[in-house]
Amino acid sequence: MSNAFRYACSDCEGMEACRASVIAETREEVWELIKLHARIAHGESEADWDTATRTYLDTLIKPVMI
Repeated sequence: MSNAFRYACSDCEGMEACRASVIAETREEVWELIKLHARIAHGESEADWDTATRTYLDTLIKPVMI
């Protein structure tokens, strides 16, 4: 059973060189951190993400034990 969620930017296709990762208690919190990271580190806006991109990114959020 997990007690946290993790996202690693390098798991995302095309972002293999990015070493950023986040761990948070909830999936929703990880999503907020992903959006912040995308804006600051990659100049991306979540408003530009289509449904397929959001679905893909959601698959990269993994449950973890910490």
